[in-house]
Amino acid sequence: MFKRVLILGILLIAAIGVGWLLLRPLAHPHRAPVSEATETVEPTETPAEPTETPAEPASTAAQASSTPSASPATPAPAGSGPRVAVIIDDCGQWLEVERGFIKLPVPLTLSVLPHVHGSAVIAEEANAAGKGVMLHLPMETVSGLYPGPGEVTTKMSDDQVRAQVTDDLQQVPLAQGVNNHEGSKASADERVMHDVIAVLAEHGNMFFIDSRTSAQSVGENVAAAAGVPTASRDVFLDNKENVSYTEGQLREAITIAKRSGSAIAIGHPRATTLAALTAMLPEFQSEGVQLVLARELTR
Repeated sequence: MFKRVLILGILLIAAIGVGWLLLRPLAHPHRAPVSEATETVEPTETPAEPTETPAEPASTAAQASSTPSASPATPAPAGSGPRVAVIIDDCGQWLEVERGFIKLPVPLTLSVLPHVHGSAVIAEEANAAGKGVMLHLPMETVSGLYPGPGEVTTKMSDDQVRAQVTDDLQQVPLAQGVNNHEGSKASADERVMHDVIAVLAEHGNMFFIDSRTSAQSVGENVAAAAGVPTASRDVFLDNKENVSYTEGQLREAITIAKRSGSAIAIGHPRATTLAALTAMLPEFQSEGVQLVLARELTR
């Protein structure tokens, strides 16, 4: 009897021990701590001359895509009041935004880069919509920044400059005029500009707009001396990629036009620029300022 009680006691103690082990909380496995110093890389600001497709807020993109259908540009009657020509540079690279400008029911001019993927198609679409088409001629900069294929440089001989301009014009055969892309060095070189303008004179019925990327530019003076219709830029619209800033620059163009009779404003194929111009169209009308093709402001 004693042995049976002893055995039962031992079994009871063992059962209690096993139960305690089963019910005891398990230790958590080791986990590496979550880092709180994860770096977030912010996108860099788009420069004045865009080098990649500008990223836009959804609201801006929606506004750009809601522009009205294209309508032919109607030339303004001579002496009809203050006029502004808006030129959109760097075209042929961001076709979706560029088509937004083409759809606007007002005269505009698209300046198309040579040797880029969309040169021919955007020039054809702009021309078909009654918009102006120009060659945006890449030219050597003071800083050494490469302006893109088709560049005219001060190191070229006269024959090489003329050959390069001729080749670039062949890339945009619908171009009726030319303005310089970059070119702070080459546009200030009188020899180079004589060669550039000579090609335009040989083509006949072409004009030159001096983008005035340098205060030392001689482009307008050389063109005028050669009898090539010419003018120069008054306002840059989008050195800041911001709708309200561009609206302010458009108002500056209106002010200049009302004071001097005309103004030339240059912008780029950005959704912010398209949104600002779209929003400002009623203001141009209320101020009595007509939008015209760039050719109409040359003399």
